[in-house]
Amino acid sequence: MKVAELLTLPALTGMHLIAGGTGIEREVLTVNMMDAPDIINFLKPNEFLVTTAYHIKDKPHLLSSLVEAMANQGCAALGIKTRRYLKEIPEEALVLANDLSFPIIELPAELSLGEIINHTLRGILDQRAAELTFAMETHKQFTNLIMRGKGIQKLLDHLSDMIGYPILLVDQYLKPIFQPISTPGIIPIIKKMSEAGFRFHKTKTPFFSFSSLSNKQPYTVFPIYMNEEKFGYLTISGEIKTSDNLITLTIEQATNVISFALMKEHALKQHDRNIRNDFFLHFLDGSFSSQEEIINRAKEFSLHNEKTYICAVGKIDESDSDISYTQLQRRADSIYEFLEDELCLSPNPIHLFTKGKKCILLYEVNEVSDVLQTVETSLKSLQRITASQFGCTISFGVSHLSQSFLQTKNSYKEANDSLLEGGLSKRTEYIHIFRTKDIMELLRIIPEEDLKNFHHYALQGFSKVFTEEEQSLLQTLSVYLETHCQISETAKRLFVHRNTVVYRLEKCEELLGKSLKDSETTLQIRLALRIKSLLKI
Repeated sequence: MKVAELLTLPALTGMHLIAGGTGIEREVLTVNMMDAPDIINFLKPNEFLVTTAYHIKDKPHLLSSLVEAMANQGCAALGIKTRRYLKEIPEEALVLANDLSFPIIELPAELSLGEIINHTLRGILDQRAAELTFAMETHKQFTNLIMRGKGIQKLLDHLSDMIGYPILLVDQYLKPIFQPISTPGIIPIIKKMSEAGFRFHKTKTPFFSFSSLSNKQPYTVFPIYMNEEKFGYLTISGEIKTSDNLITLTIEQATNVISFALMKEHALKQHDRNIRNDFFLHFLDGSFSSQEEIINRAKEFSLHNEKTYICAVGKIDESDSDISYTQLQRRADSIYEFLEDELCLSPNPIHLFTKGKKCILLYEVNEVSDVLQTVETSLKSLQRITASQFGCTISFGVSHLSQSFLQTKNSYKEANDSLLEGGLSKRTEYIHIFRTKDIMELLRIIPEEDLKNFHHYALQGFSKVFTEEEQSLLQTLSVYLETHCQISETAKRLFVHRNTVVYRLEKCEELLGKSLKDSETTLQIRLALRIKSLLKI
């Protein structure tokens, strides 16, 4: 209890303050009796010392030293039985007590020191019991609100009414989670702090305070822990002092209930996220038996087959090889969970899935015009947020449009290939949009030995080392195919007579043993001529 409350105890009637009135808010945790001159060496903070002043009756000036030492020690107050051994309190001791805001109390003569100690301890215990009862009842109220399904929002409204201060619940990134109606003034301050890169940190104290330079308003913050990596802060628009026992007890009970409620909500969200993610990964793996099954199951997660989508695949740029795989995965999970909350603010639905250390974003497209620019702007925003909040970079690969959800399987492959292609240049924080490969790029992917075998098969009528005549025939054949089998156009480009072209083509058919009117034959020859150019054979 406080010194002021101690003076009002009925059992200690007759006890009154004679100095240090400004210190009556000091906390009294225990009481002690002075029975030795060196008592100061055994005193503890917030201790109320009672004495008859017997040991200083012949040296009253030592009282000033005792008052100063007790004030420095953080003691609560000094109670003296006057008119027993010390007829009056020295004036210098009273002046010093007033200067140090250290209460000096005159004890009633009719009560022994033992009785005073007993009554004081009983008063402290009674108050502690009342506080514990209040805490249990308060905890019960808050728990009932959650159990009845009222939610954290209703709990915060109730808490705000109880303590008389506006409240805002933010996550570890200073992003509002719940906000009672009475808290519009806190949000701009927190948002400004977040944009400036300011963050709260875990502390060993139950709560801490700060003030804003913009409005000179004090704020008190109570940490709320869910696990080692996820936590939040109950931000109160007002100063809560450690001496406000009932208020701090009320808030602490609320934070305990909020902590468990947030843990429950997070677990449910994680469960839903895992189910949604499991469906999409099974879709990519081709685990479903039919398209109808895919379409019907996709509807459960608001993925409609008739919608148009663009897929983006992202990956955290790894720069620190000393971090373990588990740490990397946890960091990636935290970042993707944060980005998923950010994507909820988008006007068009954006679905996020994870696959290992990669994230997959499906953008629903309503207007096809400038859609790639819109997606790129969104991804750049996510890159800025990731760099600001987590101090690392993220890169993305982007696919072409897919006209249905079923086609997003190919879109994922395009986006993933784009991500890998962008990483070949050792860049970071890039956005690489998929580009369809031409024939030459596709041929470069095939092993050289396979290309040589196909080239020999397609042109097997020609010798391995082409003669001058064969070179002329191949050139004519190549131009003929490039001009879509137009003999006159071929002759014009080769500066030869039309009959010469006809003769050379007939000669080619003899060497190949195949008709050039066959589409499969002409396709093989076209590819063989591309391979010849690629391998320079």
